[in-house]
Amino acid sequence: MTSRNLEVPTRVLAIGAHPDDVEFGCGATLAKWSAAGAHCELLVLTDGSKGTWDPSADLAALVTTREREQRDACRRLGVAGVHFGRFVDGELEETTAARELVCRTVRTVRPAVVLGHDPWKRYRLHSDHRVGGQLVIDGIVAARDPHFFPDAGTPHRPDRLLLFEAEVVDHLEDVDDAAATAKVEALLAHRSQWRSTMGIDPGATDAQRAAQADAFTARIRAELVDGGGAPAEHFKLLDEL
Repeated sequence: MTSRNLEVPTRVLAIGAHPDDVEFGCGATLAKWSAAGAHCELLVLTDGSKGTWDPSADLAALVTTREREQRDACRRLGVAGVHFGRFVDGELEETTAARELVCRTVRTVRPAVVLGHDPWKRYRLHSDHRVGGQLVIDGIVAARDPHFFPDAGTPHRPDRLLLFEAEVVDHLEDVDDAAATAKVEALLAHRSQWRSTMGIDPGATDAQRAAQADAFTARIRAELVDGGGAPAEHFKLLDEL
């Protein structure tokens, strides 16, 4: 049975493997909740340093750019703040240090709801998404119990976990036009990813670039109604944490 629309949470933490992952997975839900008064924060686990097709790119500069873009995207969603794990893009592992970081962030933000990648989704190509999802789950387990990482803050148990890009969808969050627009605008804030992720050529003419951006916008809006009915983002809900 599929549930629909949680009560607006007081505090929210969304965790993604890379800059822009959260926007793709749950950006409209964050925009909706932020507009309704929820305090929302992000944790980005990796530095995004593999996010270019240019073999001669200055990767240190790219990391700086991607963090700036992520902050801009957060503003467009109404998200209050973003934490950067800065693990190397493409090399995220289930280490003690990474699990402690998630634990510490959960204890710091103290969210009622956490959102993250579904680590059990089949046929997922990017290892950072698989590992990132598992770190969210392991970090929540650590955050709730006092003998895990006792120096990482006061224990905290979130009420619910929503997994985006889910293998099994059993929860929907309806989104209105304002939330869908905020999702698109937040994604477009990641200009360094226009070519590789969004099919927008920064070197194209203004008219071509506008058409490509319109096509990307249409794709994102179509995905929001993929299951039919009202526009919504799709999740697996875990509520026994």
